[in-house]
Amino acid sequence: MRKRLKFFFLALFVMPIAAGLGGSLIAAASPTTVEVLTVDGTIVPVIADYIDRGITQAEEHGTTVCIIELNTPGGLLDSTEKIVQRIMNANVPIAVYVSPKGAWAASAGTFITLSAHIAAMTPGTTIGAAHPVAAGGEEIPEDQMKKIVEFSAKWMKTIAEERGRNMEEAELAVTQSKSFTDVDALECNLINLRAENLESLISQINGWKVTLASGEEVTINTTSYGSTRNEMNAVERFLQTISDPNIAYILLTLATIGLITEISSPGLVFPGVIGGISLLLAFYSLGVLNAYWGGIALILLAVGLFIAEYFTASFGLLTAGGIASLVMGSLILFSHSPGVKLDWRLIAGVAAGFTAFAIFVLGAIIRGQRQRKTTGAEGMIGETAIAKTPLDPTGTVLAEGELWTATSESGRVEPGEEVVITKMEALKLWVAKKLKE
Repeated sequence: MRKRLKFFFLALFVMPIAAGLGGSLIAAASPTTVEVLTVDGTIVPVIADYIDRGITQAEEHGTTVCIIELNTPGGLLDSTEKIVQRIMNANVPIAVYVSPKGAWAASAGTFITLSAHIAAMTPGTTIGAAHPVAAGGEEIPEDQMKKIVEFSAKWMKTIAEERGRNMEEAELAVTQSKSFTDVDALECNLINLRAENLESLISQINGWKVTLASGEEVTINTTSYGSTRNEMNAVERFLQTISDPNIAYILLTLATIGLITEISSPGLVFPGVIGGISLLLAFYSLGVLNAYWGGIALILLAVGLFIAEYFTASFGLLTAGGIASLVMGSLILFSHSPGVKLDWRLIAGVAAGFTAFAIFVLGAIIRGQRQRKTTGAEGMIGETAIAKTPLDPTGTVLAEGELWTATSESGRVEPGEEVVITKMEALKLWVAKKLKE
């Protein structure tokens, strides 16, 4: 998570340059017999595009075998379907290698592993648990879940049959969320071999015969191989980073903070720019992850309530509603995206942060207004205030560092105009336009 955050901010500056250089380097690369792709993270559209690009280049280069190193907790069904279809229709032998030690190919990763011509695992890795689930643990309606499970089970069985693997065990990975260690998977004929490292894998598949989608049978020759790693370019890595559900949530939080700050203090510019950019990136990420619009609506409602609290000073009622709306929206944000999960600790942290901010700001306002009440209104009469919202005739002004509800006695007042306090009653001010000298 921390690594992805560092890359996210770095990519904002180097992405255009690196993308151009990356394209030049790839174009200049010489043909090799082994091409290695690396997939580490949630299966999202940019991963499907990356694998498609890598396989296409392997086909164009006349590569002997294309190896996909895989480590994933799962992902989106649409992206998984694209990857499986691309692998099964490839005109070059494809080997999926679950690696490194401790890695797993859960859910979507199981479908991808079993779809390869050669499926291999590093000792200490795991595949399986491909039963469809909703993000965050929300319940999927029984009828809908039954259809999803039935489709996924048949699809898994079809893939296993096409590749000559154990159909019954493959089906159990879906229907019973069964998981398999590398030893279990080999014994159950779900994978072809175990390999300690990439070099061992390449050595073991030498002489392996596979049948391509075209019906052509080819023999893999890695006797004196040359290999290259076709890594994701800067643009793909950036898109993968912001396609992480937790990063998308952080972007939405940054957008909220930036926009609230800019609206409450017009003219700062920087918070508004950061908030706007974060909001656009968040909407891209949420769209990619098939976020539930009901959750987005609740989060946007929370933003509105936080802003309203700042201008109306309801002494915490609007903020409490905003926090409740934020938490509920966060919990259901990815409820329609099986395989995509938002870390509950992040939700708790964001909610706690907004709560602390509200307590600090609202506490200062309440203390200030109570103090003003005990010292009497006379001290404020004649003082200058600044309109924060239009007074037509009622709005909000900033007086002595505090926000007050105010009514104009001299017509409409635009935000930023100076006014003079003429009267105060029940924590409400009456003001008049300041005469120009």
